[in-house]
Amino acid sequence: MNIYVGNLSPEVNEEDLTTLFSEYGQVSSVKVIRDMFTQESRGFGFVEMPGNDEAKKAMEGLNTHELKGKNLIVNEARPRRDKRGGNRNRGGRGGRY
Repeated sequence: MNIYVGNLSPEVNEEDLTTLFSEYGQVSSVKVIRDMFTQESRGFGFVEMPGNDEAKKAMEGLNTHELKGKNLIVNEARPRRDKRGGNRNRGGRGGRY
């Protein structure tokens, strides 16, 4: 299950989230989202846990948990929406660009 983790302190890194979520079960991946130019944290990230029961327990146990001075917002990640709207595969180019 893919888990959204928001309200991250700028000091939080992938290792911090791995350690925290590992208390609830196996963690398969962790990503703190960073600004592409400055590499500073954008204040949120994602944790992937293969076990749904473990992931749900982690979400319940860690939502509002304080980490480095900020209370986390933890819930199931929603699928990403394409900002441009519409279907990427439509158009007259027919395939690769």
